[in-house]
Amino acid sequence: MGHDSHESYLSDTMTPLDGITVLDLTRVLSGPYCTMMLADMGARVIKIEQPGKGDDTRAWGPPFLEGESAYFLSINRNKESVTLDFKQPAGRRILDRLLASADVLVENFRPGTLPKLGLDYATLAPKYPRLVYCSISGFGHTGPRHREAGYDAVMQGEGGLMSITGAADGPPFRLGVAIADVVSGMFAAQGVTAALLARERTGRGQEVDIAMLDSVVALLSYQAGIYFATGAAPQRMGNRHPTIVPYETFAASDGDFVIAVGNDDQWRRFCEVTGFEQHERFATNRLRVVNYGELRPLLGAALKAQTRADWIEKLKGAGVPCGSVRDLHEVFTDPQIAAREMIAELNHPKAGPLKLVGTPLKFSDTPGELRTPPPTLGEHTEPILATLGFTADEITAFRAERVI
Repeated sequence: MGHDSHESYLSDTMTPLDGITVLDLTRVLSGPYCTMMLADMGARVIKIEQPGKGDDTRAWGPPFLEGESAYFLSINRNKESVTLDFKQPAGRRILDRLLASADVLVENFRPGTLPKLGLDYATLAPKYPRLVYCSISGFGHTGPRHREAGYDAVMQGEGGLMSITGAADGPPFRLGVAIADVVSGMFAAQGVTAALLARERTGRGQEVDIAMLDSVVALLSYQAGIYFATGAAPQRMGNRHPTIVPYETFAASDGDFVIAVGNDDQWRRFCEVTGFEQHERFATNRLRVVNYGELRPLLGAALKAQTRADWIEKLKGAGVPCGSVRDLHEVFTDPQIAAREMIAELNHPKAGPLKLVGTPLKFSDTPGELRTPPPTLGEHTEPILATLGFTADEITAFRAERVI
């Protein structure tokens, strides 16, 4: 299907994924985050939703804005919504017409669901050899646990992330965002774009199999390196870093701030600015890590003496990395965030003026863009069916039969 030429090629700049059409069979967070990233980069994303209900997150709240879920609104911009029951024969016929002109299909059903409907990659690939087919699931499509469902909190636990998050003497914590879902969506978007690039060379699509558990494990990076090197599982350290000191939060007289002393030169400058005595037993990072138990209380006492604004001004002036622990109000009123266009505004037909997080991907020549607000349920069903060649009478019949 792609973009109409007047939509894409008369603008001053192309977007990176101009002309790519994505059929989006996902819901909740991991899949919609992936397709939002693709949509921000210019792909046309046709979101298939359950008639009468839609994506589960449409009901998640409060808060709601004029009946629209803030959760749903946060991850579904730049998409078109088609309500379709593709388990019905007529619905499958509509889906097949959409597939015939799609470059990418993204789904996050539990493994084993779509093969029963003939919608798995093995079934579709012979008919649509250029299709890039991306699956996101809890455990992937191989391995002894592949049929289990995946939920973010479970994956943060099973992937080891919770075991290293939280205070040393407290319980394990999940992150304040659904990071297993989000990072799975990010890896999926990366996989789709890489598969599209490969298709330029081979002429063939392929299957991209993303597991939430794999995605969380991939985040472990240096913590995994510590485990592989020592054979011992890293323990929770609160906000402390396992191999750099001081690199954590401290309490000033009026609030928490972060210090990130990444090398010994920064440590010397830190000591000069704060007046902290340069003891020999803390002179190198290795010694600071080894003697952390002695160093931390001394630093804590010294840094409580002034406000965080005073410390941050002095430390920044000396080139020592630091910053406040900010709430979201402070984040979204920062001129830097505004300058980077990380707050976008779109006008939603029901919710009205809508603020959304902008895209972090900045391009010099083919930037992405936020074009359209998150769709209302089924907003694009009839116009898209009309472009597929279905008549007004057929569309009326589909609606009566609850196919759409």
